[in-house]
Amino acid sequence: MVETNHLLCSKAVAVFAPKVEVNDTDSKGKLVAALKEFFDFCSDALAKMDDSKLAETTEGFGGKQVRRAWLSLVLAGTWADHYAETALYLRLNGLLPPTAKK
Repeated sequence: MVETNHLLCSKAVAVFAPKVEVNDTDSKGKLVAALKEFFDFCSDALAKMDDSKLAETTEGFGGKQVRRAWLSLVLAGTWADHYAETALYLRLNGLLPPTAKK
């Protein structure tokens, strides 16, 4: 999740992404720290984003050339998927996601 989001955010906004190396077997602390780093990176990058570069092409998945606008939509869709997955895990464990609480 961290590596994919770094890639999508950097490509969509046309900024350099820091190298992040995490594994599924890393400690919870390391994974949480990597997620926080990603959110900081992407928040800063998206704050500087404007529509002037959305029509530019860049390398997407599998070396295919895609527009930055397309990557922006993929990034938003990816976040929606991550939220849905997280909400499902919480509900399966008897917890309500924060947005479902009154």
